[in-house]
Amino acid sequence: MKNYWDTLLGNELPSFWRKIPYTAAVIIAVHTLECKVVFGWNAGFHTQDPLPSTQLGIRASVYAAAMPPYTIVYFPVRGHCEAMRMLLADQDQSWKEEFQDGDLTLYQCNVILRHLGRSLGLYGKDQKEAALVDMVNDGVEDLRLKYITLIYTKYEEGKDDYVKVLPGHLKPFETLLSQNQGGKAFIVGDQISFADYNLLDLLLIHQVLAPGCLDNLPLLSAYVARLGARPKIKAFLSSPDHVNRPINGNGKQ
Repeated sequence: MKNYWDTLLGNELPSFWRKIPYTAAVIIAVHTLECKVVFGWNAGFHTQDPLPSTQLGIRASVYAAAMPPYTIVYFPVRGHCEAMRMLLADQDQSWKEEFQDGDLTLYQCNVILRHLGRSLGLYGKDQKEAALVDMVNDGVEDLRLKYITLIYTKYEEGKDDYVKVLPGHLKPFETLLSQNQGGKAFIVGDQISFADYNLLDLLLIHQVLAPGCLDNLPLLSAYVARLGARPKIKAFLSSPDHVNRPINGNGKQ
């Protein structure tokens, strides 16, 4: 394992990650170092073992009319990719898993989310809203990093403390919601953005970790219910692919 990571990433991978089982370590690398995407317009999962660094992330390309326009190249877990799948499902976009094609290469999951936001009109209606969408998404990623650290490095000894302070980390999103149409719309403006999908995914995985985490955050609780009731999101969340896909690569959630 150490030899594989040394070969793949050299000195870029912190030493404690080398102790993590293969799948988990790969996912952490995707989140922080190598989330690679090849774009035209495709998103999908790739599980080749060992996984070449050139295949980490998402690849997209323009397909013939009969072919799904997106291909996901990722791992067989929800991880950082489920928000993208949810976005594509809700926007009535089709995609394939475990297939890749295309000639434009992108790295990092949030680069891909922003690309989809621009391509599908999910980036706010003006520059002000776009800036707020970016702000929200960066806040989502700040908390997601804390979650990933817990899951992969100190789950047993750190979960209780994490859950104890979690409401404080979620409160800023409640406040932002309250400032937009009384919390009865989206996180920014009056139309859904890529940040909504990322925030929804983050809230859903935290409800698995700590089922009562939204009990004292009524706007966020209603937000999850409202977005989750969108027909295509509801269908996606109840689909066998989503339900049976592990949240994380090490089995902890």
